[in-house]
Amino acid sequence: MRHLSSPNRTGPRFRASSFDRWILREIGARVAQTSAAVRFGDGAPAGFAGGSPIATLTIRDGGTLRRLALNPAMELGDAYTDGRIEIDGDLVGFLEAVFRLEKNESVPARLASSWLKLVQNNSLRGSRDHIHHHYDLGNDFYKLWLDSRMVYTCAYFPQPTISLEEAQLAKMDHVCRKLQLRPGERVVEAGCGWGSLALHMAREFGANVRAFNISKEQIAYAREQARAAGLHNQVEFVEDDYRNISGQYDAFVSVGMLEHVGKNHHGEFAEVIRRSIGKSGRGLLHFIGRNQPTQLNAWIRKRIFPGGYPPTIRESIGLLEPLDMAVCDVENLRQHYAWTLEHWLARFEKSSARVAEMFGEPFVRMWRLYLAGSIAGFRSGSMQLFQLLFAGADCTAIPVTRDHLYAKTASANQERKWLHASA
Repeated sequence: MRHLSSPNRTGPRFRASSFDRWILREIGARVAQTSAAVRFGDGAPAGFAGGSPIATLTIRDGGTLRRLALNPAMELGDAYTDGRIEIDGDLVGFLEAVFRLEKNESVPARLASSWLKLVQNNSLRGSRDHIHHHYDLGNDFYKLWLDSRMVYTCAYFPQPTISLEEAQLAKMDHVCRKLQLRPGERVVEAGCGWGSLALHMAREFGANVRAFNISKEQIAYAREQARAAGLHNQVEFVEDDYRNISGQYDAFVSVGMLEHVGKNHHGEFAEVIRRSIGKSGRGLLHFIGRNQPTQLNAWIRKRIFPGGYPPTIRESIGLLEPLDMAVCDVENLRQHYAWTLEHWLARFEKSSARVAEMFGEPFVRMWRLYLAGSIAGFRSGSMQLFQLLFAGADCTAIPVTRDHLYAKTASANQERKWLHASA
């Protein structure tokens, strides 16, 4: 991760040319549609004619103003990171309004997306580089704002008011109940993060788990947690690419991984599923998705998630079609991810001074924008969070109703007790 220099705000004020003033009026009119205002330097706000704007964007120099007009998708992120653009007010609300307004990328943004698609190939080497860029920032960084189990995927909120810790535990239970895991079954996990789900499947449902990940930091942490919990003989954490998964399993699970695979590698991902569970197994995919095939925002792909591509439901089901797998259940947890991100952003802000000490103030601004933009994406419907349950033709483990998931008389603890008793 590159360290960004802090902006230099000293020196003479830039005098706007007539061309710059014209650009400012055009940007101001566009921004006004989001109920926000824009100003150049210390000048008066442009465009917004209402009472109190949701946010005010301050553009500090003419170069930033012109680049923002040409390629807003990239320039807004970089200029905010460097401090050349300040956003005072409701950052999440402003970004949500932008996402609701902007349906089509500008020509420069489309060109940037095409270039990134070309150079960010999720090959064996490319995937390792991309994962290192984001997930190997250091466990100490993620400990500052994730929950106590270090779960970096969408939580599940049976009630919106429960804590993040409770919601992440509920998510892991939700996944395991969908898969109907039984003691002694063999499970393979593609992309295991810091190991929380693999350990949960072993500890609470009695499964034997092999979990694959190519992040050195995450694998080291997961192995340490397995030893501390006495589960190292029941859970194997493998530092390797998902394409090298081998062996036969009762269940395949992937949480927060498919969006890192890349559309042109869906066939390889499907082949891993085929050889892992055959016709008798079942699996679950939990992933960030889109309603229509669209590239991830170019700034996010360049600065935060290289190689990321959130697939549509059609694309995710499409990778299963050659396997003759039955789709058993599809659920959208979009609002749950918005709530999860709200928790993450609040915790991140509380730790921002420490993050600045670790990486610098521009890094804080970059990640604030990433988390705020993610909240806005899920609130606005630009992003979705899908869970897709599937099974082979000979699988009999999936119930014919959803009572096991949502019945008020059933609890996760009662189900675990029954599972262990019936083993």
